[in-house]
Amino acid sequence: MPTKNPRINVALEKPVYSTIEKLAHERGLSLSMVTRDLIREALEILEDTTLVQVAEKREVSLAGRRTLSHDEVWE
Repeated sequence: MPTKNPRINVALEKPVYSTIEKLAHERGLSLSMVTRDLIREALEILEDTTLVQVAEKREVSLAGRRTLSHDEVWE
């Protein structure tokens, strides 16, 4: 029976597998659901890190230029 979501087959080192297995047991979830949630969280962290880098580059380019305060922007 076909599934609606795409699948990924991943080989894990034993310690990583054991950690996921423990988390799944503690949370009462399947290995797949815990793995999916961990991947989502990792992608969010990666996105946040990328956005911080973009913001830092923009901040450098503003050096010496007048900027608007938070209140001025939202008036």
